[in-house]
Amino acid sequence: MDQPLSIRDAYLMGREHLAASGSAEAPIEAEVLLRHVLQLDRAAFYTGWNRPISEDAWRWFQRVLGERATGRPVPYIVGQREFMGLTFAVDERVMIPRPETEVLVEAVMNTLTDRERENTGTPTPARGGARERDAGSRIQDPRSKIQIVDVGTGSGCIAIALAHRCSQAKVYAIDVSPEALEVARINAARHGVNGRVEFLPGDLLTPLPSQLAGCIDAIVSNPPYIPLAQRGALPREIRDFEPAVAVFIDGDGLAAHRRLIADAPGWLRRAGWLAMEVGAGQADAVSGAMRDDSRYAHIRVLADYGGTPRVVVGERAVSS
Repeated sequence: MDQPLSIRDAYLMGREHLAASGSAEAPIEAEVLLRHVLQLDRAAFYTGWNRPISEDAWRWFQRVLGERATGRPVPYIVGQREFMGLTFAVDERVMIPRPETEVLVEAVMNTLTDRERENTGTPTPARGGARERDAGSRIQDPRSKIQIVDVGTGSGCIAIALAHRCSQAKVYAIDVSPEALEVARINAARHGVNGRVEFLPGDLLTPLPSQLAGCIDAIVSNPPYIPLAQRGALPREIRDFEPAVAVFIDGDGLAAHRRLIADAPGWLRRAGWLAMEVGAGQADAVSGAMRDDSRYAHIRVLADYGGTPRVVVGERAVSS
C-alpha cells in the first residue's frame, strides 16, 4: 500500500469485500476479523479508529478475508467462540457452539438447583434469588454429588459451562470423535474444570462405567439432528466446514434422540432429567416419544431466543 491505511479504512474495505462475497453479516464479521488480526478488544478498536495499521497486518487481514470468502466460518478463522459468557477454542474438529444451545444449559441448571442446595446445605432462597458459585471440591460418593453426562460434547462447551456454573458437579463428557475430545480437553484446562470433567470416547451412553447406573442427575445432549438428505440445502459454512458426524444423521434426524430416550432411564436416578436439543419442527416428535414411555414424567418443551421449540426435557418418573 502507498500510504498506511487506518483501522477505519481497513474495516470499510473488509466490510465491502465480505458483502460482495455474499456475507449476510459483513459489518460484524469485518470487525471481528480485523480485531483478531490487530489483537484489539472492541473499545480499543473504536478508540483507535484512525490509527494506521502495518503492512503485515493489512496482508494478514486480506488473507483472512479470503478465507471467509470461501465460506470458512469466522469462529474457525479466529479460533474461538463465546458461549455462556466463556470463550472456547474451536476448529474444524468440532461443531461451532450456538446461542440456541445456551437454552439447553440453562434448562439443566434449573433442574439441578435444588439438588446442589441439598449437597451444600444452602437454604432455598426466595423466588428470583441468585448466588455466585465458585469452583468447589469433589465429593467422592457418586450418590452425594451432582452427576451430569454430556452426550456428544464436541468442544466441551455444554459440559464445561455446567461444571463452571455448578460447583458440586462431576461431568462425564462423551464424544464419538477422539479429535473433538482433544479440543474439549484444551477448553476444560482453559477454564479450570479439567479435574471435574471426565472425557470418555464412544457412542452415546455406552462408555459410561456401570457403577453410575441409577446415579446420574442429568443427561444432556445436543446430538446430530439434521437429516443427511438435507445436507445439500444448507449454507456452505455448515455443509462444507463443520464436522458431519456432529451435524448430520440418517433418516428423519431423530435416531440419536430415540436411543437416548430408550437408554437414559437406566442411568438416571429417580427424578433425574434428560434434556436434548432438537431441530426446527422436531420437538413434537421427541416430546411425544417421551410421553409414550411411562418411565418419563413432567415433559416440557422450551423455546430458544427466536421462539423456535428447541429443547425437550423430561424427568425419570419416581415410580419407574
